[in-house]
Amino acid sequence: MIIIKSREEIEKIRESSRIVAEVLQTLRGFVRPGLTTWALNKKAEEIIRRRRAKAAFKGYKPSFGSRPYPAALCVSINEEVVHGIPSLRRVLKEGDVVSMDVGVEYRGYFGDAATTVALGEVNGRVEELLKVTEKALYSGVEAARVGNRVGDVSHAIQAYVESQGFSVVREFVGHGVGKKIHEDPPIPNFGDSGQGPLLRDGMTIAIEPMVTMGSGDVKIKDDGWTAVTVDGSWAAHFEHTVALLDEGTRVLTEI
Repeated sequence: MIIIKSREEIEKIRESSRIVAEVLQTLRGFVRPGLTTWALNKKAEEIIRRRRAKAAFKGYKPSFGSRPYPAALCVSINEEVVHGIPSLRRVLKEGDVVSMDVGVEYRGYFGDAATTVALGEVNGRVEELLKVTEKALYSGVEAARVGNRVGDVSHAIQAYVESQGFSVVREFVGHGVGKKIHEDPPIPNFGDSGQGPLLRDGMTIAIEPMVTMGSGDVKIKDDGWTAVTVDGSWAAHFEHTVALLDEGTRVLTEI
């Protein structure tokens, strides 16, 4: 069921989303070669705790039977697409591509966003991967207008990504956001224009293209969480929580 939010509720989602944005902005300046992925998680938790909020992912138990997620932050490196578990043993190195995804609950409402950074110098095609994925996110945001349909968002993302010679991941999708971190409707990164649920005033959704340099096929590692590309190609992930309003779409997870 799609839940329509009041303007007051959207402001509450904006409050949690501001904390998400602060976490990601801080991590973008903090991440560097030599750090462990656990250090990134620790930094995220410090900010969330300081803001008297709750890490949405920590302890999250999905319906597909995996064990609860053990950290506040997802850190996915290179061929890892999403849901990489932070570790004291995983040390970042020059040339890595690092995706960071975080959700926050504050006063009963959630925000969710992700970003990807390259550590030091990477080849031109990897640079292009990050640029294309971020631009795909904003292509989706532009299509997320009251009166359009979910398929318009999905098609905008897919069409742009594939026109640049990259692939979208189909197994994971965006979603509604509100009193739960994952609500209806699902927002795929592929699809046909004019299809799917109508986008209405008061909807709040997370748009999150996951893009790979090769095949979009993924598999789950033995930890039950980390999704990696089947062919080993590198991936990027960008995400924003947005509110759909008659007066225009509002990105909630920007500073």
